[in-house]
Amino acid sequence: MPRIKKYFRENWGAPLFIEFILLLMVAAASLSIGLESLANEVAICAYYALVAGVVLQFVCFLKYGERSGTKD
Repeated sequence: MPRIKKYFRENWGAPLFIEFILLLMVAAASLSIGLESLANEVAICAYYALVAGVVLQFVCFLKYGERSGTKD
């Protein structure tokens, strides 16, 4: 459990990537049952979550850099 907490503390975008995947699954399910407008709106929200996650991951990369990958 401490490794998971450390991972999320050093990878701020990770929760948004999980949100992206879940929203995309909801969009796919909505599309499969014929709710195209709902699927479209959910997919747009999913892609916003993806963009925000990528930006946060980039910020974390700049902040933590090479330190998170080394085991000195």
